[in-house]
Amino acid sequence: MAKIADLSRSAVTSDSRQPSTLLSVDHGHVEINFEGKVAVVTGGSKGVGLEAARQLASSGAQVVIGSRTVTEELAQLRDEMGVLAVRVDLSKAEGPARLIATAETERGGVDVLLNNVGASEPGPTLADIDDAAWQRVFDTTFFSAVRASRAVIPSMVARGGGSIVNVSSINAKLPDPAIAHYSAAKAALSNLTKSTAIELAPHRVRVNAISPGPIRTPFWTSANGFAAIVADAAGTTPQEVIDEVVPQRMGILTGRFSLPQEVAALAVFLASEVAANVTGADYVIDGGALKTV
Repeated sequence: MAKIADLSRSAVTSDSRQPSTLLSVDHGHVEINFEGKVAVVTGGSKGVGLEAARQLASSGAQVVIGSRTVTEELAQLRDEMGVLAVRVDLSKAEGPARLIATAETERGGVDVLLNNVGASEPGPTLADIDDAAWQRVFDTTFFSAVRASRAVIPSMVARGGGSIVNVSSINAKLPDPAIAHYSAAKAALSNLTKSTAIELAPHRVRVNAISPGPIRTPFWTSANGFAAIVADAAGTTPQEVIDEVVPQRMGILTGRFSLPQEVAALAVFLASEVAANVTGADYVIDGGALKTV
């Protein structure tokens, strides 16, 4: 491993296509380092966004989190690790641009953008999901990423490059009638990832996506979460839905939901220069639920 690392370091030249720092290898240990970088996370008050913010800050990044509320967990992270929490409604047209502008003003620019915020309003059938619900889900899940990415491009280009990671979903390829609007929004986000990766490559801005399967977050576990809805329909308990019903019905090979910190770690990896030659990719983390090639 040391020899490979030495070769990698020697290959870094003045070529603008090469990363400024590749990775740190110490006795086989690969270290992700965000020292001197500014990272913006949308929807970071809980779940994957909160965990990603924690990991980014632990790796040296100055982290700016945008969310509608400052949860107890986010307040603790702010106090312990110095992250900047910005109250903002990212579903509104002006929200994402205001978040990016705040990061630029308070931290000097943006190197990493994690488009994590999303929303779903499950309905039993397509007929139950009205136009307003479609608009809310698309505004939060898709257009927030469009607007944040659009706002951050000038900063990243001016700083010589950057990384955008979009949190999509296996529902982009595995539609669920109960969340047709959410599945469609995630499919649009996956497509956006590919197109922006092509567009921004000349500017050394990488764009990737991650597509999680079910994650053990409040979306599933809260009192009014999706597990409770499925439990009512299946005549069982929310806990059994999470532990048995969903893993079995979806064919999750590992037999369990992903944990927020596992999904966050994949996003942080893609944002880092350890993945410096990865762009336009969509990484699935679903315990083996998606079987297509």
